[in-house]
Amino acid sequence: MRTVVIGGGPAGLISAYFSAISGDDVSLIEKNEKLGKKLYISGKGRCNVTNDCTEEEFLENVVSNPKFLMGAIYKFSPEKFMEFLSKKTPLKTERGNRVYPISDKASDITKCLESYLKEARVDVRLNETVLSVNQHEGQICSVTTDKEKIDCDKVIVCTGGASYPLTGSTGDGFKFAKMLGHSIVEPKPALCGINLKGDFYKQLQGISLKNVRLTAYRGQKQIFSDFGEMLFTHFGISGPIVLSASSYINRSNANDITLKLDLKPALSNEQLDARILRDFDKYKNKQVKNSLDDLLLKGLIPVIIKGAEVNGEIKNSEFKAENRKKLVDTIKGFTMKPSSLRDLNEAIVTAGGVSTKEINPKTMESKLVKGLYFAGEVLDVDALTGGFNITVAACTAYVAGNS
Repeated sequence: MRTVVIGGGPAGLISAYFSAISGDDVSLIEKNEKLGKKLYISGKGRCNVTNDCTEEEFLENVVSNPKFLMGAIYKFSPEKFMEFLSKKTPLKTERGNRVYPISDKASDITKCLESYLKEARVDVRLNETVLSVNQHEGQICSVTTDKEKIDCDKVIVCTGGASYPLTGSTGDGFKFAKMLGHSIVEPKPALCGINLKGDFYKQLQGISLKNVRLTAYRGQKQIFSDFGEMLFTHFGISGPIVLSASSYINRSNANDITLKLDLKPALSNEQLDARILRDFDKYKNKQVKNSLDDLLLKGLIPVIIKGAEVNGEIKNSEFKAENRKKLVDTIKGFTMKPSSLRDLNEAIVTAGGVSTKEINPKTMESKLVKGLYFAGEVLDVDALTGGFNITVAACTAYVAGNS
């Protein structure tokens, strides 16, 4: 069986190895000058390769099409993936069960996977670009590159999505899939910053918040809520909970989305009101705008007062209960309206891709063309940060390689 794997990211490396040890004659074709180019920048160069969690917990962190992944993640779970990697490179687990190479070097994960390829005698071709994947009467027959035509029985497309195009993720796999009759769910940025309407955020640029809750609504319906850290930037907001939110709102019209920021999630409205009253009592003769420093970061205060539509210039003693309610409501639900997401060039992953309805989840084989397989980010599957996306690549690659 002659197999061609297109793409030298984690999905390509893993599917090539398992395909080769199951007896196939495998060629891996990568258009870059080296393998694992996107791996090198993952986890800020440290490579958060997986998450030490159960299969059920893993699926809870998959945003798009978790059901499609059920079979694959049970076949090649985070635990099995860690066992596979740790045979050649030691791993460590950090906060949030995030797994990294003990060296903190992403290159060690690439070296580990390259070593497996060498063992399995995979023919690795660098600096070679696939131009087309060819079929005859519904069966894969060859691949045409910029150097030659390769006859084959099976092709595994592992070209990634369309984010970070400088690493080679330029949407080639979507093009091949389309040429072979597949539907493409429109690629969207996921795990990225959110551009906001208005200009209030410019006043807040550089302010980092911890222990806050961000909730997203489509119309009246809550579609996302998470607790953690975020950051105001020159374009709007970013940081861990914002990246997660982007993956849940990216298929909606930005005008339909409202974001609410709870700056004091540990306090109920009543507790917060009592806390403000205590602070007002403490700073009796001060203006409202100068009495909130114990409660809020200084840079936030003028923006919150403006958002609450109250007068911050008056003294605490003159500040009425209805105005205090407005202040509490704003601190507990500061409203922000997104204008758009940051673009695919900045997104950590791509949402969208080859429709999972046209792929057999037990094998990763196309339902339309025999011998055509897909693995990794090229599929319409994406997950949250924490090592989940590389594990999506690994488990789908394991299944494709073994089929």
